[in-house]
Amino acid sequence: MQHDDNVYLAHMLDMARKAQSLLHGKTRADFDNSEVLRLALLHLLQIIGEAANQVSSQGRAANPELPWDEIVGMRHRVVHDYLGIDEEIVWRTVAEDLPALITVLERILDDEEPS
Repeated sequence: MQHDDNVYLAHMLDMARKAQSLLHGKTRADFDNSEVLRLALLHLLQIIGEAANQVSSQGRAANPELPWDEIVGMRHRVVHDYLGIDEEIVWRTVAEDLPALITVLERILDDEEPS
């Protein structure tokens, strides 16, 4: 894997952790009632997707456990189809999918660290 790929993977991890931090202790009702929270989470998903989009084809091939197409696809939907964003999908992505993404990214980055 290319060295720059680790920078993008680390950025994905940082943004996913920020999203989880913002969501900590929040309910679906909190999400629905806070435009600021929704916009912040959408922005973080956009950044995660853009960082994923920058990972080389070799980096993607080396980490097939990451759902690359789904991550980048979410970024494209947030940026290009912002009027059609399904808030249920955003909520589920942040509440259910990001914890697993964080776990995988931590493992990948830990494996890349020199011993």
